[in-house]
Order: sequence, then structure tokens, then C-alpha cells
Amino acid sequence: MKASIYRRQTFNAAHRLHNPAWDNEKNDRIFGLCNRPNFHGHNYVVIAKITGEIDPDTGYVMDAKIIKDIIEEEVIEPFDHHNLNLDVPEFKELNPTAENIVVIIWNKIRARLESKFDLSVTLYETENNYVEYSGQK
Repeated sequence: MKASIYRRQTFNAAHRLHNPAWDNEKNDRIFGLCNRPNFHGHNYVVIAKITGEIDPDTGYVMDAKIIKDIIEEEVIEPFDHHNLNLDVPEFKELNPTAENIVVIIWNKIRARLESKFDLSVTLYETENNYVEYSGQK
């Protein structure tokens, strides 16, 4: 029997959406207020969905504490209360859009999971704007 377990955690971070290959006019036109040079912040919500077989001995797909610890170590510690553009190595050359952030988070969590598990990550940037990534297919 397969089931999915979800873990929801939050982090706060600042970022600026900006493409250095474009002039200011184009950056302003494409990214609007998100291109302000002094950055802006979000209260992000990340939800990891792990799907797998239910272990007959434990009754778990995976111990929720393991998922919590992975997200704490791979996402919360490096991202929370940081400037994504300046403080997080993955975004030194990568525009920290919600789409790019969710892919980075997925890769970091995926690297810590056994291959028998499927993973999907949802990232809320605002209450109304969110993205989901389930790996390359």
C-alpha cells in the first residue's frame, strides 16, 4: 500500500528578482516591484510530500521526524532570515524566483531521501502565489 506524508514548515527570506543581462527598464518591466534594488521579503511556506510504501512493521511511510530534520537542515537553516541573492550560494548566479527556489529545495531534499520515495515540493511565496515541483520527467 502506498501513501503520502506531508511536512509543512516556514521560513522568512529576502530576495530581488533581477537579470543582470538586462537594462533597468527591462528588469522593471518584467519584475516590477520585485526588482527594487534594496530587496523585499516573504514569509515562505514549504510543503514536502513524500510518497512510498507503508512499512508493515512501523505503519509509517517515513518517520515525520526524519522529514522535519531534513527540511530544517537543508532549507530552514540556510534560507531562514537570509538574503537569498547575497547569502545563499545556490542563488549567486540564479535568479531566486519561486520556481527556482522550489527546484533548489527539491534537489536538496531529494539528495537526502532513499530512491524508493517519490517527492513533490510546494512553495508558497504569498498566500495566493505558490509553485510545485516533482522532479524532472
